[in-house]
Amino acid sequence: MTDEIRDTAIRIKLQEMTESVDMAKKHLPNSADSFRQLGIVKDGIYKRIEYAVENVFDICAVLNTDLHLGVPGTDEDILENLVQHGVLAPEMRQNLKAMKGFRNIVVHRYGAIDDVLAFSILKDHIGDFSLFRQEVERFLQSAG
Repeated sequence: MTDEIRDTAIRIKLQEMTESVDMAKKHLPNSADSFRQLGIVKDGIYKRIEYAVENVFDICAVLNTDLHLGVPGTDEDILENLVQHGVLAPEMRQNLKAMKGFRNIVVHRYGAIDDVLAFSILKDHIGDFSLFRQEVERFLQSAG
């Protein structure tokens, strides 16, 4: 089964995700007020988090395909498949759904984002990317 999983492609996406998150973290200030006033840097943080979330869901889609877990209709179907087959913990599914929701707000409501709320979400959940990486790496190790 290991040669069926695109290990290198997944690890590249994990690295891209991590680089984006690290860049966002590096520029994330300590207060919501400071965050609101960041201007173009704030825009960059939103873009980097958006890109990181896209990498997360790309990785999930690759795993779903390579493990032959069925043709999903939605990203939620992919998450469900990965949880049912022990690739991701059930709690991670909730974290990833929240990430997707945050990404959708950034993408579709760009001009009307509540920066204070976004800052709070980023501060509380930016570590979820690292947890996701750990779960995927643990799975890749066990599959190898």
